[in-house]
Amino acid sequence: QVQLVESGGGLVQAGGSLRLSCAASGSILSRYRMAWHRQAPGKQRELVASITSSGATNYADSVKGRFTISRDNGKNTVYLQMNSLRPEDTGVYYCFAQHNIIVSSNYWGQGTQVTVSS
Repeated sequence: QVQLVESGGGLVQAGGSLRLSCAASGSILSRYRMAWHRQAPGKQRELVASITSSGATNYADSVKGRFTISRDNGKNTVYLQMNSLRPEDTGVYYCFAQHNIIVSSNYWGQGTQVTVSS
């Protein structure tokens, strides 16, 4: 069982930055592929960025060049650095963990709200 707790969300003006953190407990984070998803009001949840155990990253086209996902396996924590934020980045951001081998073993955090004002 993995527990994920996000933090770092808030209200920021367009062009500003935020850094989200996802602290994991209950298992060894290095055994999981990690990702950030977001859900805007009235829209489906979408993948923002992901990172494998070895550090390979993948980003949604809408955030490439602005967001950076990273992980510190020693601290069991994943980060999402968000720069040049836009109003369309507003939403609830969720941390997601998927076991590298048992892919059906996956977990979600409770989410953190990010609001970007224009």
